[in-house]
Amino acid sequence: MQVKPILVTGVAGFIGYHLTLRLQAEGRTVIGVDSLNDYYDPQLKRDRLKQLLDGGLDFRELDLSDNKVVQSLFAQNGFEYVVHLAAQAGVRYSKVNPHAYCSSNLEAFLNMLEGCRHNPVKHLVYASSSSVYGTNKVLPFSTKDMTDTPVSLYGATKKANELMAHSYAWMYDVPTTGLRFFTVYGPWGRPDMALYLFAKAIMEDQPLQLFNYGKMKRDFTYVDDVIESIVRLLSKPPQGEHGLKAPAQVFNIGNHSPVELGYFLELIEKNLGKKAQVELLPLQDGDVVATYADVQALEDYVGFKPSTPLETGVFNALSWYKQYRQIRGWEKLPSESSAG
Repeated sequence: MQVKPILVTGVAGFIGYHLTLRLQAEGRTVIGVDSLNDYYDPQLKRDRLKQLLDGGLDFRELDLSDNKVVQSLFAQNGFEYVVHLAAQAGVRYSKVNPHAYCSSNLEAFLNMLEGCRHNPVKHLVYASSSSVYGTNKVLPFSTKDMTDTPVSLYGATKKANELMAHSYAWMYDVPTTGLRFFTVYGPWGRPDMALYLFAKAIMEDQPLQLFNYGKMKRDFTYVDDVIESIVRLLSKPPQGEHGLKAPAQVFNIGNHSPVELGYFLELIEKNLGKKAQVELLPLQDGDVVATYADVQALEDYVGFKPSTPLETGVFNALSWYKQYRQIRGWEKLPSESSAG
């Protein structure tokens, strides 16, 4: 019997790249989709993609906001599982280009749901975000908490994704699982991530900005832990009886161990052997003071929770960054010139 392929969208992105490497290592057939837009360094995306192509990836450069393209993709390939990671990321960039979030995060997601509806799959796993928690003050964040007060357009689009997924699960029995990612970091990450913005500034003797006077707390989650979570969840779709319970669920994917950005910066300084020039600034609109994931539900469901120590993850990420920087070098994005 012919094995049906797995669809991974955003395949040239940070998480999509690592997930596809893992699936390829397990001998899975992957069709990868990416628009290869220029939101951040296109060369980094191409370098990730080259490795995946060398591993046998079937790649399609597509715009998922084009419904006809998406429906043709589904009809022609008969996917068994779908992992939808393609999205417009970034909190601050949503102030600069809000329409990009509507086309990438809303229209494209609707097209994916329609594809799964008309070409049934065993499981649709999609990227949500810890940004959905917005003004929630109860720590740690639980998937049982209310998420009706996002403080950024980005967070609002991710909350909308969860609602859209639930409605399709209820109406059409599309099994869906949303993943609320908490500050994912690691090798091959985006250059607009705090880790690499800080490292680049330090290495180039440039000042860097810490908002909320460095007192922000983030639940940094190492990318390998994220991939392990996705792979385990993919094979365990939610169950539901139509009319009684929709086959839809969401999980926090976090390290359950928040740290202040000041300590995060200290680790970077230690690994680079150089002190940073720091400018302390007040809290920015759209930022949340702290993120902290309750991952008990994830552990109960798949027997795993992220646990890579921040010290280990930062060392691994910077080891990659220093090597890659020698080859390529990065320019800082104007939309993300500082970090929360």
